[in-house]
Amino acid sequence: MSPEVVLLVALGAAVGAPARFLVERWMHGAYPWGTFLVNVVGSALLGALVGANVEGGLDERWVVLVGTGFCGALTTFGGFGAQVLDLAAGPADRDPAARARASTTYALTSAAVCVSAAALAYVTVMSLMR
Repeated sequence: MSPEVVLLVALGAAVGAPARFLVERWMHGAYPWGTFLVNVVGSALLGALVGANVEGGLDERWVVLVGTGFCGALTTFGGFGAQVLDLAAGPADRDPAARARASTTYALTSAAVCVSAAALAYVTVMSLMR
């Protein structure tokens, strides 16, 4: 691995991580909308990037900078997992069934929307590049 690749990953991450932090703080509340948003946007961006790379053969530096660096730091599976557990634990005064529903709904919706966003972006970019 070249020093250039490491630098590109670091540069992308230096933008992606603060972006996630700011979005999550801006949208902070009882429901983890910030994490949901960055994961959906990151999934769509990765889908578009992969589609463009498959169709047009992007310069590998773009894939490393934007895909591995920026999107890797922007999106968060660990944060998502922790927030699923936070919703399940919820406030002590909240009905356990309601906490379970909120947690399950967030987990399933996040997975479905993120995969759909990636697929839609992939298909869109592939069709635009033909």
